[in-house]
Amino acid sequence: MPAIGLNHLSIGARDVDESVRFYVEMFGMELIPTYNFGFRTQYLACGDQQLHIFALPDAVPHYQHFAIDVDDFMAVYDRAKAAGLIDHATFGNGVNEMPDGTVQLYLRDPGGNLVEIDWPDVSTLDVARIPELKRLADRFEQTGENLEATLYRARRRTGG
Repeated sequence: MPAIGLNHLSIGARDVDESVRFYVEMFGMELIPTYNFGFRTQYLACGDQQLHIFALPDAVPHYQHFAIDVDDFMAVYDRAKAAGLIDHATFGNGVNEMPDGTVQLYLRDPGGNLVEIDWPDVSTLDVARIPELKRLADRFEQTGENLEATLYRARRRTGG
Protein backbone atom coordinates (compact mmCIF):
# COMPACT_ATOMS: atom_id res chain seq x y z
CA MET A 1 0.00 0.00 0.00
CA PRO A 2 1.53 3.32 -0.98
CA ALA A 3 1.76 6.22 1.43
CA ILE A 4 -0.71 8.95 0.50
CA GLY A 5 0.69 11.87 2.49
CA LEU A 6 2.20 13.10 5.72
CA ASN A 7 -0.14 13.39 8.68
CA HIS A 8 1.93 15.33 11.20
CA LEU A 9 5.43 16.18 12.32
CA SER A 10 6.47 15.79 15.94
CA ILE A 11 9.35 17.82 17.42
CA GLY A 12 10.99 18.09 20.79
CA ALA A 13 11.17 21.24 22.89
CA ARG A 14 13.04 22.33 25.99
CA ASP A 15 10.03 24.45 27.01
CA VAL A 16 6.75 23.53 25.27
CA ASP A 17 5.05 26.84 26.08
CA GLU A 18 7.96 28.88 24.68
CA SER A 19 8.04 26.77 21.50
CA VAL A 20 4.27 26.96 21.05
CA ARG A 21 4.42 30.75 21.42
CA PHE A 22 7.16 30.86 18.74
CA TYR A 23 5.12 28.87 16.18
CA VAL A 24 1.94 30.83 16.91
CA GLU A 25 3.65 34.25 16.68
CA MET A 26 6.08 33.50 13.81
CA PHE A 27 3.79 31.42 11.59
CA GLY A 28 0.24 31.97 12.85
CA MET A 29 -0.28 28.30 13.77
CA GLU A 30 -3.24 27.55 15.99
CA LEU A 31 -3.49 25.40 19.14
CA ILE A 32 -5.72 22.37 18.66
CA PRO A 33 -6.89 19.63 21.05
CA THR A 34 -4.09 17.32 22.18
CA TYR A 35 -4.00 13.79 23.64
CA ASN A 36 -2.49 13.25 27.09
CA PHE A 37 0.67 11.14 26.71
CA GLY A 38 1.79 11.55 30.30
CA PHE A 39 4.32 14.23 29.32
CA ARG A 40 3.85 17.83 28.16
CA THR A 41 2.62 17.87 24.55
CA GLN A 42 0.75 20.42 22.40
CA TYR A 43 -0.67 19.99 18.90
CA LEU A 44 -0.77 22.92 16.46
CA ALA A 45 -2.63 23.27 13.17
CA CYS A 46 -0.34 24.03 10.22
CA GLY A 47 -2.62 24.33 7.22
CA ASP A 48 -4.17 20.88 6.73
CA GLN A 49 -1.30 19.23 8.63
CA GLN A 50 -0.31 19.23 12.29
CA LEU A 51 2.84 20.07 14.22
CA HIS A 52 3.17 18.22 17.53
CA ILE A 53 5.49 19.73 20.16
CA PHE A 54 6.59 17.63 23.10
CA ALA A 55 9.02 17.86 26.03
CA LEU A 56 11.28 14.86 26.61
CA PRO A 57 15.01 14.84 27.45
CA ASP A 58 17.45 14.87 24.50
CA ALA A 59 14.67 15.13 21.91
CA VAL A 60 16.31 17.75 19.66
CA PRO A 61 18.67 16.54 16.90
CA HIS A 62 21.18 18.88 15.25
CA TYR A 63 20.71 18.44 11.47
CA GLN A 64 17.24 17.00 11.26
CA HIS A 65 14.80 19.66 10.15
CA PHE A 66 11.40 20.28 8.64
CA ALA A 67 10.27 22.83 6.08
CA ILE A 68 7.36 25.27 6.15
CA ASP A 69 5.77 27.15 3.25
CA VAL A 70 4.71 30.68 4.16
CA ASP A 71 2.60 33.31 2.42
CA ASP A 72 5.06 36.16 3.10
CA PHE A 73 8.73 35.14 3.02
CA MET A 74 10.05 38.67 3.62
CA ALA A 75 7.94 39.09 6.78
CA VAL A 76 9.27 35.83 8.23
CA TYR A 77 12.83 36.69 7.15
CA ASP A 78 12.60 40.14 8.78
CA ARG A 79 11.24 38.72 12.07
CA ALA A 80 13.82 35.91 12.15
CA LYS A 81 16.68 38.30 11.40
CA ALA A 82 15.56 40.82 14.02
CA ALA A 83 15.32 38.04 16.61
CA GLY A 84 18.73 36.59 15.70
CA LEU A 85 17.22 33.24 14.74
CA ILE A 86 18.81 32.70 11.31
CA ASP A 87 21.04 29.61 11.43
CA HIS A 88 24.17 30.29 9.38
CA ALA A 89 26.27 27.40 10.67
CA THR A 90 24.45 24.10 10.29
CA PHE A 91 24.42 23.86 6.49
CA GLY A 92 27.03 26.56 5.85
CA ASN A 93 24.63 29.40 5.04
CA GLY A 94 21.34 30.71 6.38
CA VAL A 95 19.58 31.69 3.13
CA ASN A 96 20.05 29.80 -0.12
CA GLU A 97 18.83 30.17 -3.69
CA MET A 98 18.47 26.74 -5.24
CA PRO A 99 19.19 26.02 -8.94
CA ASP A 100 15.45 26.08 -9.80
CA GLY A 101 14.99 29.54 -8.22
CA THR A 102 13.42 28.36 -4.98
CA VAL A 103 14.72 29.81 -1.71
CA GLN A 104 15.49 28.20 1.66
CA LEU A 105 15.84 30.10 4.96
CA TYR A 106 17.14 28.18 7.98
CA LEU A 107 16.34 29.22 11.54
CA ARG A 108 16.34 27.66 15.02
CA ASP A 109 13.24 27.63 17.17
CA PRO A 110 13.45 28.17 20.96
CA GLY A 111 13.71 24.40 21.50
CA GLY A 112 16.77 24.19 19.24
CA ASN A 113 14.96 22.58 16.29
CA LEU A 114 16.16 23.51 12.81
CA VAL A 115 13.31 24.93 10.71
CA GLU A 116 13.55 25.52 6.96
CA ILE A 117 11.31 28.18 5.42
CA ASP A 118 10.75 27.63 1.69
CA TRP A 119 9.75 30.09 -1.02
CA PRO A 120 8.97 29.07 -4.63
CA ASP A 121 10.46 31.96 -6.64
CA VAL A 122 13.48 34.14 -5.81
CA SER A 123 12.48 36.66 -8.50
CA THR A 124 9.48 37.70 -6.36
CA LEU A 125 11.70 38.69 -3.40
CA ASP A 126 13.53 41.92 -2.65
CA VAL A 127 16.94 40.21 -2.66
CA ALA A 128 18.72 43.50 -1.91
CA ARG A 129 17.22 43.17 1.61
CA ILE A 130 18.65 39.65 2.06
CA PRO A 131 22.44 40.04 2.28
CA GLU A 132 22.81 36.40 3.44
CA LEU A 133 21.27 35.04 0.23
CA LYS A 134 23.75 32.87 -1.65
CA ARG A 135 23.32 30.66 -4.70
CA LEU A 136 23.85 27.00 -3.86
CA ALA A 137 25.45 26.57 -7.30
CA ASP A 138 28.15 29.10 -6.31
CA ARG A 139 29.09 26.89 -3.35
CA PHE A 140 28.60 23.42 -4.83
CA GLU A 141 28.61 22.28 -8.46
CA GLN A 142 25.13 21.39 -9.73
CA THR A 143 24.95 18.94 -12.66
CA GLY A 144 22.54 16.40 -14.15
CA GLU A 145 19.94 15.33 -11.62
CA ASN A 146 20.87 18.25 -9.34
CA LEU A 147 19.49 20.64 -11.97
CA GLU A 148 16.17 18.73 -12.11
CA ALA A 149 15.57 18.85 -8.34
CA THR A 150 12.84 21.01 -6.83
CA LEU A 151 11.21 21.63 -3.46
CA TYR A 152 7.85 22.03 -5.21
CA ARG A 153 7.00 18.75 -6.97
CA ALA A 154 3.44 19.81 -7.82
CA ARG A 155 4.81 22.84 -9.68
CA ARG A 156 7.17 20.57 -11.65
CA ARG A 157 4.28 18.21 -12.61
CA THR A 158 2.05 21.04 -13.85
CA GLY A 159 4.87 22.67 -15.78
CA GLY A 160 4.61 25.94 -13.80
